[in-house]
Formats: sequence, C-alpha cells, structure tokens
Amino acid sequence: MQTLNTTLLIIGGGPGGYVTAIRAGQLGIATILVEGQSLGGTCLNIGCIPSKALIHVAEQFQQTRHHSQHSALGITVSAPTLDIGKSVEWKDGIVDRLTTGVAALLKKNKVQVVTGWAKVIDGKTVEVGDTRIQCEHLVLATGSKSVNLPMLPIGGPIISSTEALAPTSVPKRLIVVGGGYIGLELGIAYRKLGADVSVVEAQERILPAYDAELTQPVHDELKKLGVKLYLKHSVQGFDSKANTLQVSDPNGDTLNLQTDQVLVAVGRKPNTQGWNLEALNLDMNGASIKIDHRCQTSMRNVYAIGDVAGEPMLAHRAMAQGEMVAELISGKSREFNPAAIAAVCFTDPELVVVGKTPDEAKTAGLDCIVSSFPFAANGRAMTLESKSGFVRVVARRDNHLIVGWQAVGVGVSELSTAFAQSLEMGARLEDIGGTIHAHPTLGEAVQEAALRALGHALHL
Repeated sequence: MQTLNTTLLIIGGGPGGYVTAIRAGQLGIATILVEGQSLGGTCLNIGCIPSKALIHVAEQFQQTRHHSQHSALGITVSAPTLDIGKSVEWKDGIVDRLTTGVAALLKKNKVQVVTGWAKVIDGKTVEVGDTRIQCEHLVLATGSKSVNLPMLPIGGPIISSTEALAPTSVPKRLIVVGGGYIGLELGIAYRKLGADVSVVEAQERILPAYDAELTQPVHDELKKLGVKLYLKHSVQGFDSKANTLQVSDPNGDTLNLQTDQVLVAVGRKPNTQGWNLEALNLDMNGASIKIDHRCQTSMRNVYAIGDVAGEPMLAHRAMAQGEMVAELISGKSREFNPAAIAAVCFTDPELVVVGKTPDEAKTAGLDCIVSSFPFAANGRAMTLESKSGFVRVVARRDNHLIVGWQAVGVGVSELSTAFAQSLEMGARLEDIGGTIHAHPTLGEAVQEAALRALGHALHL
C-alpha cells in the first residue's frame, strides 16, 4: 500500500472542501483533497448550478410562448418548440466549465487531488483504494444527500432531483412530492417547460420554512401557472401498473393521482454513511456532526464543515467555514460567527430571507418595527413586467438596528448581498434610508422599506 503524508487532508470536493483546499494552498499548507465523484460536489454538478440553468431555460421558453400568444410588449413570434436535449447540453457545458475551473484553481494552489472513495481509519489516517494518507489535520466535508421515502424508491418513473436535472424528455404529467424550495424550484421549471405539474405537501402550505406573507406571491403564481396543489396530503405509495400515486387527503380518504413521473423532493440529510465515520466516535448533533464556533469536532484537529455539520445546508455557508478552517490551521485567530446567512429560494417569484423574520424577532423578545415596500410602486419592477412582491425590513424599535430583511419578487436573489452586508455592518434604518440608491433599480425598494419604517416613505 502506497503511503502519502500531508499537513491537511480534506474529504469531499464540494464548495466547502475545495474552498478549504484553495485557501490552504494560498497559505502554503501542504494539502490533499479526496473526492469520489466530480469536483464541485452536489452544488456544481447536480444541485444549485444546473437547477438555475434549467430554471433559466424554462423561463425563456415560457416567455417565448407568451410572446407567441399575446404580448403587451408588441413582440410577435411563431409558436416555439423545445429541444430538451440541447437545453441539457447547454446546462452540462456550464457545469463542465465550472468544475474544470475548480480543478485549475486547485492545481494553481498546489493542492494534490486524489480521486476515489475515502475510508477513515482514525483521526490522522484515511485510506483511498490502495493508498494510505497520513495527516496532521482532517476536514470532513462530505456534504448531504437526498432523503428517500421508503414507499417511493427511486427508479423508473420515480425520480430524485438528480434525474430531474438531466431529462431526456419533458413528461406530460409530473407530481412533485415535497413543497419545499427544491420541489417548487423544479416543479415551476417543469410547468414552464410544458408539463402538467401537481405538488403534494404534508404541511398546510407551500414553503413551510418561510412565513405565510412571504410565500403568498409564490402561491398566487403557482395558481396562475396552473400548478395543482395538494396541501395537507400525505403519500401512501405508487402503483406502477396504473401509473398512479396514492395520497391521503386531510380526511384520511385515498386519492389516486395519475402521473408519468414522480419527483421526490422531501429534503436532504447529512452524508455520514459509507466512509467509516464511526471509527472517529465523534459527538453528534442529531444526524449531523457536532461542531463548535471554529468548526472543530469533539476530536482534536478534526473539523467538519458544510452540510455534514447540519443546518443551514447552504453552499455559501460551507465555503465561509472552509476558508476559516484553512486560516485556523495556518495559525490565524478566527471563529465562525456571521450576523446572518442569506437563504435564497429560486422560485417564481424569488424569495430571500436574511436574519430574523418578524416572528423570530418576537420570539427572541425584541420589540421591532416591521415595514414593507411593495414592488407595485417600484418603476424598475414594472419595466420587468412584474408588480408582485415586496421588500420587508425588521428593526429594533429602541435604536433602529436592523435585525432582518426579507423579500419576494422578480430578481430579489441579487438583493441578498446588500441585506447580509447591512446586518454584518450593524446598519440602522437611518443608514439605509440615507444611502442614495440608484434609480431605476429594484434596490430602491430596500431604501423605501427603511424610510417607511422611519415614517416617511417617498413613493407610497
């Protein structure tokens, strides 16, 4: 067996793992990165990036169909057709460019990449095939995987998000099991691509992790698109002969829903199986690895970052943690203590939550001003043919310190950086209200929400 020695060993080449490696390389730390599949992990290969590409294809196709029927813009086109094979090819091209770029960055920073599946022996030893790697510091960045339902095993007409992102054809009928962000992002995309889409959700409303006021515009758009919602319905099973999904309604009666495909999107869980994590006997926090404010586990010099370390399962959290861990190993003094981490949902319209919602502020015992500004009064939103949604600010009543931002509307994902930055910098309502925002932009709604909270919105 070949033996390699290194200062830092990272298991997992997703956003958390590869950023740890790049930063470690920049700091002159001898680093080995182990990845069993493709660099970039779930996010670049079968998650965030390809899903946004498919969403863009769906949006463009729907817009073209809209122009072929009736357009207030004066655009007329003949009925469009979709070559889904070419769409997938384009999406794969983006993924390939990004993963190739990651490989180049790792090489540039002298990171050694070992391809294969890691098996942990102890806190300083990992085996990959017939190679043994000894290290001083170990970073666990194994990510997460889709939660499967026992009554809906993946295969044939029952698919996960992975298969949904690489379609060979668009099904006539699709049922999405799960009304969270993954299910709705893909469900809306497939509806725009031409499928008849239904969503089955056990909770009483879609996107149950977000508050009702914020999700209402998404609910309205689903109705407008013709997506059927089966709320407070639970799945019983699938009849492959009749191609029907059996679900229970709130009264306990069984419905048989005919479909061509079923997309199971009921969440993700930390990827802790299959690589002998048990050998480390680490303290756990439920299904995830327990970490402290420096991402250290209960074993000295063993760190866990990203999805394997629990919620929030967001690529940008993993990246920030990875950068910090590399700096800690180099001897710098760091801790992971963000004021807020933005969560973005790429539905139609988009959703952003940063910091505390009104309910969370109340639960924390804070007396807050809550103020919204509607996009119906924003000129830029109108020029984008969108009037639904709003920006909402949550600020302490006593000193006007902003503790949270939420937004729903066209393109609001791009406001998430401004929201997070204002919280990190300890901005007050007066800071945002007194900052000149460019006109005409969606960002003006951010300033107007702050002004409204101060009692003098200008355009409402």
